Amino acid sequence: MTATSKVVEQVAVRLRAARRVLLLAHVTPDADALGSALALGLALESLKLEQHIVVSFGDDPMVVPRMLTCLPGAHLLADCHAIAADEQPFDVALSCDVSTLNRLGANQDAFLAAQTSIVVDHHASNTGFGDINLIDPSAPANAVLVLQIVDALGVVVTEEIAQAIYAGLITDTGNFKFPATNPAAHLVAARLLSTGMKHDFIARKMYDDDDFAAVQLLGRSLARSVLDREALHGTGFVWTTVTTEDRAALGVSIDGAERVIDTLRITSEAEVACVFKEDDHGIWKISLRSKGAVDVGLVAQTLGGGGHKFAAGATLGPDVSSAIDDVRRALDAVR
Repeated sequence: MTATSKVVEQVAVRLRAARRVLLLAHVTPDADALGSALALGLALESLKLEQHIVVSFGDDPMVVPRMLTCLPGAHLLADCHAIAADEQPFDVALSCDVSTLNRLGANQDAFLAAQTSIVVDHHASNTGFGDINLIDPSAPANAVLVLQIVDALGVVVTEEIAQAIYAGLITDTGNFKFPATNPAAHLVAARLLSTGMKHDFIARKMYDDDDFAAVQLLGRSLARSVLDREALHGTGFVWTTVTTEDRAALGVSIDGAERVIDTLRITSEAEVACVFKEDDHGIWKISLRSKGAVDVGLVAQTLGGGGHKFAAGATLGPDVSSAIDDVRRALDAVR
């Protein structure tokens, strides 16, 4: 038994023994974070151990991104206020795909107050902030580690559990395009598909389904994109902005800006792409993508965010000019 498999068994034992379980994704969750938490929640629920199971992420207000509303297990979700109002500490608090404590946002206190805190992650930069830390940077997605826990719990993988795990898998492998995709990723996908899950439904809802207004927002944002061919020692940097004025004019929430980075990143003249998104409070958030020569996960970490080598994000400040300068300095420092 490997060191990782021993920790997986340890996590499973703690989860089975717990009466109150809190499963947490990072702020502004992607499908790997929220899908992992929901999959694990559904697996525990299937054991019928009379557990109180809560899934959450620390944004306030907590709004599930539109592209993730297709994930099963929504009945398990509760926001940070509901968690804080329940003054009884959880027996186990487990974080999914969270590299640092601050990425838990408004749920940090609940995590720290739990009798046992568990970190499940595949970021090499993870700080190991749990009592138990299951960290495997070789895993192509955090959802793959969660599948190992599900197996250790003795749970049969249902279509719903498979959908949540599959969503995380395709997100963090870039639909199996990123170099981090390994043979295990395809084997996991094959196993999940064998449950009868509708993989085309998940993929369409996450990547190929949006309002016309969001498509128009994409056009506006791409029209003012900037390409700096000389940045990053000549490998190039491309960026654009999505303002609240843009979104208000089209009636689009900040979720509607998620498609912009996926299009901007294909720019062949740029190693790194970045979208600066202004939220409803005038705060700028960034989405970063890299082709591999620059670790944007490290870039985001220096800016107080997190992510992976190929995809990352962070929350900056109210001044977009300063935000752009901060990102450029962080890129230069990591490069």
